[in-house]
Amino acid sequence: MITQFDSSYVGHVDMENVGYAGTPINDRFYDNKTLITGLHKAVIQAQLMDKLGYGALWMAEHHFQPEGTETLPNIILLAMHLVHKTQRLKIGTGFNIVPMWHPLRLAEDYAVADILSEGRVIFGVGRGYHTREVETFGSPLMDQEANRELFEEGVEIIFKAFNNDRFSHKGKNFTIPPEVPYRGYQLKEITLVPRPERLPVECWQPIQGGSTRALEFMAKMGIQGMVGGGSAEGGIVDKLVRDWIAAHKKFGHDIIPGERLAIGYQFHIAKSRQQAIDEAGKYYEENMKMFGELRLARALSDEQIVAMRDPKTAVNAKLPRIEDAIANGGFLAGTPADIIEQLKALETRLPGLKRVTVNQPLSLPLNMCLEQLEWFAKDVMPAFK
Repeated sequence: MITQFDSSYVGHVDMENVGYAGTPINDRFYDNKTLITGLHKAVIQAQLMDKLGYGALWMAEHHFQPEGTETLPNIILLAMHLVHKTQRLKIGTGFNIVPMWHPLRLAEDYAVADILSEGRVIFGVGRGYHTREVETFGSPLMDQEANRELFEEGVEIIFKAFNNDRFSHKGKNFTIPPEVPYRGYQLKEITLVPRPERLPVECWQPIQGGSTRALEFMAKMGIQGMVGGGSAEGGIVDKLVRDWIAAHKKFGHDIIPGERLAIGYQFHIAKSRQQAIDEAGKYYEENMKMFGELRLARALSDEQIVAMRDPKTAVNAKLPRIEDAIANGGFLAGTPADIIEQLKALETRLPGLKRVTVNQPLSLPLNMCLEQLEWFAKDVMPAFK
């Protein structure tokens, strides 16, 4: 049964000339004054969500994006600021990109946030999908196997540090602690100071491809899964849920469909479905221009990706439209009654699902984001109380 609605925000600035026929994503370059607005928009959105009864605001760690798309480089730091600007809203750090951190620095930072926020900051981990970010920090992404190995080892270290008074680790990428002399003895173990107060730490990770290896690692580590984007489409969700259950069963955990998952949708409310399509279509297209070639849109061909880079070819190409996303179940659009009907159907299919994340397409202006969040809270959320 759905009991909580969250939303996400990745730090986009208000953009002009959006859509397939608009400014190519690689031609966008904003000055620092504009890029800073991404941080201030997080505060405004969090304060409104706090008043409206949402459960959590989720953010994502990203770097080096003068295009104005994802402008939040340190979400633990920002989360602590948002905690002080709100009363009860939880702040999800979804997701800290583990290969770009030393795992003990990430563990320390989260522990401090958990303690000082009194549990209002939620932990999240991810592997990364921007080569410009991950490779710039000296970690692999082009080599997917190396990225996966570094991520998994980093997560294992983080959980060792969270859950043990003293620990050691020796793996392919890290030896912790280094075997050095220290104040008259040989260093063999180390202690995270401080450790989180709330144990075990609630941790979330995005599910994209949903490989057996990824799902089984999450089940083994006790990490919950957040499904969104193209992965939230009807048939894809059904298969993923079956695989998720199987992964947990391998480690002796029997769960029901939807349990330990959050399902995320883009949405737009209007007085009719057609009005919602007309209002949100160009923002959906801008969202595809940003994420389409970053391994986050399953169905795009190489030809479609190339076409999206040039508005002259994009307008005549057979590119994904908002109507396609609605038909596939990945985008909720229409009246509040339409959206309630779709979410009630989801609730029936996934009786273990408690958490749904409702998001707006990247590039939607702040005033529209706030209007949509308020409309959803007032006319959709009460149907699930």
